[in-house]
Amino acid sequence: MKSKFIKSTLILLLGGFISKILGMIIKIVLTRVISTDGIGLYMLILPTFNLFITLCSLGLPTAISKMVSERKNNNKKIVLSLIKPILIYNIILIIILYLISPILSNNLLKNTDTYYPLIAIGLTLPFICISGIIKGYFFGKERMIPHTISNITEQLVRLTLTILYIPKLLHFSLTIAVTGVVLINILSELSSIIILLFFLPPNATITKEDFQVNKNITKDVLNISIPTTGSRLIGSIVYFLEPIILTYTLIKSGYTNNFITTEYGIINGYVFPLLLMPSFFTMAISNALLPTVSNSYSNGHYQYTKNKIKQAIFFSLLIGIPVTIILLIVPEIPLKLIYNTTLGIDYIKVIAPFFILHYIQSPLTSAMQAMGKATCAMVGTLCGSILRTIILIITGYLKIGLWGLIIATITNIIFVTIHHLYYVNKYLKKKNNIKFSH
Repeated sequence: MKSKFIKSTLILLLGGFISKILGMIIKIVLTRVISTDGIGLYMLILPTFNLFITLCSLGLPTAISKMVSERKNNNKKIVLSLIKPILIYNIILIIILYLISPILSNNLLKNTDTYYPLIAIGLTLPFICISGIIKGYFFGKERMIPHTISNITEQLVRLTLTILYIPKLLHFSLTIAVTGVVLINILSELSSIIILLFFLPPNATITKEDFQVNKNITKDVLNISIPTTGSRLIGSIVYFLEPIILTYTLIKSGYTNNFITTEYGIINGYVFPLLLMPSFFTMAISNALLPTVSNSYSNGHYQYTKNKIKQAIFFSLLIGIPVTIILLIVPEIPLKLIYNTTLGIDYIKVIAPFFILHYIQSPLTSAMQAMGKATCAMVGTLCGSILRTIILIITGYLKIGLWGLIIATITNIIFVTIHHLYYVNKYLKKKNNIKFSH
């Protein structure tokens, strides 16, 4: 089991790195093909896209991974019995999105060109959801190669279709081209599903009865998935409110809209993406950790559980600390290399040390979900988000510019990480009188 966790982590790290590189290439190609105007239009609908991805997935990959890893139910039944209700649920989401798209495009986004891309989002949801469900099964079985190969295939399909078809769609209009960018997700997710199906056990037989809804399994899955979705929804809502609060309070304090837009762009366009670059490593570690901890914790191996969590934290810090040191000593070098700018250096020097805590937050969250404490993790995220929002409002009137956003982010990181660390320690200690320290 020890070597399996290390092996799973290394596979996910390698796959994550390749996917990250392909993702960067896709962004470069897309930017050059649809230009700044096209990217601007796509960015307008992206928060809605992310929100509906969170809603359609409903935290099912995490829930399925946990249940499969515990080996207490028929794995085939866990996956297949969810297909029918989740497809019905996704159809409802498509109808809702269709109904609200005119309001979103005309009244909220104030850009009628976003209407068709918003409609297109709905068509992608069932494919994204089914892909996530199957990936959750493989995570639970601690088989990371299918997930890695499917992700890489997905990115390659997306890149190929972007190069071949988006320029042709531009001949019709920019709106059609951006709609095509959204719809590409259908084929990329479908390719991912096909790859994953090849890795299913060769002797697996599927009958009509397997798709019958099992109320007990559905209830158990939702008990895990809904709190997980809650945490992500909280983040999405806070992200949505952030620029609204900042703009309102800072304008009231005498700052110009141009200043706010520029500084907010520097922080979210350069500073945070640079600080979050190691996150795909920590996410890979977290994905490998979840089934391992879920299995060991449910079977009463609490000392082993503690060791795996400590190991995940160690790996996260092994990546996070060198990145932090580089950003503290020579932040201008990565800024210039990646973004061809030196804007945001002062922000980076202040916030970088606190991101060390952020790098261990993801493994701690996965550990809590694996131990069946997803609701506790959601409460911590909610409290941290409320605290962050309050600080954003207060500092907005202190005439310190966008430093209020930096202070609010630092406070959130410290609070949520300490909260998760405290409760992971508490639940392990309660079970086996284990003190969690590192």
